[in-house]
Amino acid sequence: MPNGSQPANETRADQHRLPIEGMTAVVTGGASGIGKGIVKALLRRGARVVIADIEEPVLERAVGDLSHLGPVEGVPADVSDEQSVTALAGHVFDTYGGCNLLFCNAGVTSGGGGKPWQQEPNDWRWCFGVNVFGVAICTWAFVPRMIESGEPGQVIITSSGDGGFAPVPTASVYASSKAAASCFTEALNHNLISEGTNLRASVFYPSGGLMDTGLFNAQRNRPEHLQRVGEGTGRGSLTFEQLKGIVAEMRGEEPLVADLDSLGEFVLDGVAERRYIIARDLDETAELLHSRADAIGRAEMPPGHNLAT
Repeated sequence: MPNGSQPANETRADQHRLPIEGMTAVVTGGASGIGKGIVKALLRRGARVVIADIEEPVLERAVGDLSHLGPVEGVPADVSDEQSVTALAGHVFDTYGGCNLLFCNAGVTSGGGGKPWQQEPNDWRWCFGVNVFGVAICTWAFVPRMIESGEPGQVIITSSGDGGFAPVPTASVYASSKAAASCFTEALNHNLISEGTNLRASVFYPSGGLMDTGLFNAQRNRPEHLQRVGEGTGRGSLTFEQLKGIVAEMRGEEPLVADLDSLGEFVLDGVAERRYIIARDLDETAELLHSRADAIGRAEMPPGHNLAT
């Protein structure tokens, strides 16, 4: 395919809504936060759901909380580990006969932000291990079997406006990982189309306010061998209340907090319609992207994201 060209003629996969009901879905990082909101929406729409999460006690509680909504199972899994994800995929295909919807949603920060030169190699290894390699490993383990089944399906990769659209300069590692996730999703979707498959990929940009997801205290799940060896950025984990306080001080007012259940329903609307980009407030995003493109065209530094706005 020539550089800059559009995908090959799109197949029937693009011409029909996904029914959701009766489909089998896997949601990584689905035991809490945005993932749990997606799981709730899936169950309400009649899907079978496998929640894959690294936090076993939280996973058990989530299954107990949601089992009244429909068939849901929890499988402990580390998306950064090939053997763990291979076992997850094998279990899903052996138990349910296939996978229609793969939500690559698990994510972490680098553990405190700061200046790029304060980020240690282990900050990069941990953040990219989950946010980038986790997406790659899940794609490698699931997508060939999803294609082989011939059934319609969707791969939904959670990115972020921080990196996916423009970086927050003080979150250089996280932003870089989410830029990689967005770029990978685009390449994946091009290939799913050009190969004539019944699958498509979507990139999901969470929005609608601050997210009470546990992202900013993801340090609780950081493996011992990937801990910092020095002082790093000098910042550690943040509770959600601490994060709200920081943002409120920057903005001079209390920030809007996202309704994660509503966000889950919004995601499922986008999946059913097979949208490539699933995001709110795209008019504002377009303005930012236009200003970035104009600056790049002038060979100037493009504007980044500003959390204070």
